[in-house]
Amino acid sequence: MTHWTVTFVVLALIAGILGFGTMGNEPSMLGQALFIVFSILCCITVIIGKIKVAH
Repeated sequence: MTHWTVTFVVLALIAGILGFGTMGNEPSMLGQALFIVFSILCCITVIIGKIKVAH
């Protein structure tokens, strides 16, 4: 589960850099959307990992 969390964090950081950087309008919106998606996926994998460890 840690592997997926690290993957989603890295993807979110890359998407954030591209989305909030100085690129054009369309790629910027795509990067911001991907940043949000990968951040949510990262949070979900952390929560699932915590639940599985607790049991």
